[in-house]
Amino acid sequence: MRIIFVRHGHPNYRTDSLTELGHRHADAVALRLQNEKIDHIFSSSCGRARETAEHIATPRGMEVELLDFMREISWGSLDGEEIFENGHPWRTADKMVGENLTLLSTTWQTETPFENNKVRLCVEQVGARFDEWLATLGYTREGNYYRVGKVKYQTILLASHGGSSSAALARLFNLPFPFLCHAICPDFTAVTIVKFGSEEGTLTGPRFEILNDATHIREIAVDNIFDK
Repeated sequence: MRIIFVRHGHPNYRTDSLTELGHRHADAVALRLQNEKIDHIFSSSCGRARETAEHIATPRGMEVELLDFMREISWGSLDGEEIFENGHPWRTADKMVGENLTLLSTTWQTETPFENNKVRLCVEQVGARFDEWLATLGYTREGNYYRVGKVKYQTILLASHGGSSSAALARLFNLPFPFLCHAICPDFTAVTIVKFGSEEGTLTGPRFEILNDATHIREIAVDNIFDK
C-alpha cells in the first residue's frame, strides 16, 4: 500500500480555509497527481485540508473521508511558562540546532524544552490513532513495524498539515518528532509518498518513495513563512 501525504495549500488560519493562492496551490497538486491511481481520499477535518483534498477528489468523482485525529496539533507551555517562543515546535527545533542540541534523542518527550510542552501529548495521540487507522487498512503494529493482513487499498491520499503529518511520519519511521520538525518542513501542498510491503503475514516497514516534493508550485507565488 502507498500513502500519499499532501499538506494543505496556503491558508487563511482565521477562517480555516484556503486563500485564493491556496486554491491555486491545490489545483497545482491535483494536476501533479492526475496520473496517480488513487483508491480512496482521506483528509483532516480542518477546512484548509478538506478543501485541498476536494480539489483532488472532485475531478475524479470521489468523496473525501474526514479523519478528526489528523487535525493540526497544538503546542505551548503546560503551565504558562515561556518555552522557546511559547513552544512552537518548528522554531524550537531550529533553536535547538542553533544551540547544538541533538534532535535524535529517543526520550525527547521528557527532556528540555519539550517536557513542558503540550505538543508531546498531541504527538503521542496522533501516533496512536494513526496506528489504529492503519490496522483498519490491513497493517497492524507489532513493536517497531507492521504485520501485513488483508490490505484494503493499493494507493490512498491523506491531506493534512505540517504538524500532524510529521507526527504520523515520526511514528511510522520510529524517529523523534523534533528531528522531523527540522528535517522535513513541508511546503504548501508538498507531496510525500510512503510505501509498505504487501505480502500477507509478513512484517513490513515503510519506505519513502517521494519526500516533500513541491515542485508543482514552483512557478506560483508562495508565502515562505512556515506557519503551521
